[in-house]
Amino acid sequence: MEFAFGIEHEVAFLRDGSRFADWTNTSFADFQRVVAALPLFPGDYPRLHVGDAGIRHKRWYVEGIERFSEAGELVACTPKGIEIRTTPHAQIEDAVRELAESFAVLRAAAAPHGLTPVCTSFNPVRTAFTYDPPLTGYEERLRAETPDLATDPVTMLTYGPDLNLSRRGLSADEVIDLGRKLTFYSPYLVPWSFSSPFHGGGLWDGLSARTHHRTGPRAAVHVFVERPDQAVASAPMLTSLARTPPEVGRIEFKAFDTCCDFRLYAALLALLKGLVLDATLPGRATVPDASLHRRAAREGFADDHVHDGARRVLAAANAALAGDPDAALLGRLHEALAARTTPAHALRRAYERTGSVIDVLRGSGPCAPGEA
Repeated sequence: MEFAFGIEHEVAFLRDGSRFADWTNTSFADFQRVVAALPLFPGDYPRLHVGDAGIRHKRWYVEGIERFSEAGELVACTPKGIEIRTTPHAQIEDAVRELAESFAVLRAAAAPHGLTPVCTSFNPVRTAFTYDPPLTGYEERLRAETPDLATDPVTMLTYGPDLNLSRRGLSADEVIDLGRKLTFYSPYLVPWSFSSPFHGGGLWDGLSARTHHRTGPRAAVHVFVERPDQAVASAPMLTSLARTPPEVGRIEFKAFDTCCDFRLYAALLALLKGLVLDATLPGRATVPDASLHRRAAREGFADDHVHDGARRVLAAANAALAGDPDAALLGRLHEALAARTTPAHALRRAYERTGSVIDVLRGSGPCAPGEA
């Protein structure tokens, strides 16, 4: 297959329909009981990475921070939710369909445990995460060596997808160049997904608290290469060594908010595919522009500069997909851009009607293909 597509989708939950489930009230064991009830697909491997700790054993796994002893032994995992990941697919809509099926299975398995999946991209209640217990010396050294780990206090507050794609035949230099291209244009892409207008139990003064706090300290894009020498110029922000052969050449776009409607993931994957095929856009960056991401996070497409940038990238993707059936998936992006709206606008309106973040989240469960 020329292209392969996959989705990693972090799921947040309510407990008993009334409390946001996070590390303060829900343990790793609570989430793991749900995962234990979910099926295992042996044919998924080695296409899916498992990891040394064995937590990523299924299509679903508990997402959080692994904690280590002074001797470097895994002793605990502080959880924030459950992640769903799909296997690679040649067609975008097949990846979205598998995600929808996996989500339905997860929702059914979680219900007996009083857990209800909801759509948010930033913890709507907590504004900070602190390590409890404090970091060990081993963990401190690990964070000094791996800058991504130093931003764990941010990632424990955020939820979102990794949209993965790869194209057959690309060299490592070409994959890195595409990662730099998507990093440059990320501030113009992310508003289509915004879904985190809540902070500290109420409305935030913008559309994406996730983008405001996360992108810049964290990468917008990650690409996987085969050898260390291929990553020298762009590590550690942009490139990582592939952990399994199927990961070589994979591009992960990490800056989108969670999509409450899974059909939006299809549109966004088509947009990324178009940008991979495009040969006209010149911008490149290894590190995401934090200030421009924050500007987009507050105003979205209402900001004329962001709107114009989004118009240019959508036009380029649309042209690159000429004659490709996936061009039709871009339709909803054209509509949102014309209306200068994001999914966060609907969440803000719902809050203005109810005055309750929990009530809004209770009605925000992801809508999969075929659902109302």
